[in-house]
Amino acid sequence: MHFDDLLHAATNIGNMPALEQKSATMQFPANWCQGRTAFGGLSASLLYQAMRQQIEPSRRLLSLSTNFVGPLLADTDFSLHVEILREGKNSTQVLAKAMQNDQVSVIVQACFAKSRNSGIHVPVSKEMTLTPVDPRYTLPFKSGAMPEFFQHVDLCPQQGGMPFVGADTSHLGGWMKLKHTPQHLNEAHIIALTDAWPPTLLQMFQQPAPASSMSWYLEFVQEPQLAASEWLGFEAITHHCKDGYGLEDGAIWSQSGELIALTRQTVALFD
Repeated sequence: MHFDDLLHAATNIGNMPALEQKSATMQFPANWCQGRTAFGGLSASLLYQAMRQQIEPSRRLLSLSTNFVGPLLADTDFSLHVEILREGKNSTQVLAKAMQNDQVSVIVQACFAKSRNSGIHVPVSKEMTLTPVDPRYTLPFKSGAMPEFFQHVDLCPQQGGMPFVGADTSHLGGWMKLKHTPQHLNEAHIIALTDAWPPTLLQMFQQPAPASSMSWYLEFVQEPQLAASEWLGFEAITHHCKDGYGLEDGAIWSQSGELIALTRQTVALFD
């Protein structure tokens, strides 16, 4: 099942009145899993897509905060619940939950806002350090050695190392896109792709061991205006890690080097 097919199902749920959302369900196949649960980028993007339907088009996504509460299982019905917490003159605060077997699996809170006139302008203070993408170095999917969802994405690493190689750095960077080109490349696709990269700390492990994203925060600095087939750049580094938890910061770039979004996540390590 293609990513846009899953987004379409979430769109339909998001278009329903709140009472009907509680009884509407959807599923995803096991090839979108990361271990026993849904690939985190998928679950976050489905919740975003459902809430996007409740927001007037003039309000763009400013921030998205995701907490992975429990597993979201494949081939099993789950529901998406959207609640408008507050809608003001310029901004809207929204909460969405993925529920499965009467338990919360994923929670997303987002802020949408209109553009406003302001005389204050601070230009982007960072620059992309990636070199132009070379698709010849895209990682091939290896069943059993990679998460199943990886068959749906193309990653072309340039900075950092592969997981479990005992690297002495936590920096990670490269290019990313979906294997099946979407009709339109929007925030939902960017959310999913950003989470496709492994935690930066996995490359420092000496041997295979699990790590889990506990919370994840995205800030969009602009509304994306991107070609559907465009590669997106990703650069991330861990600023701090202690007592089994790491804090990772990153940036998402357009292929031309324009900053699209900033990302931060807390990762639990089980080395």
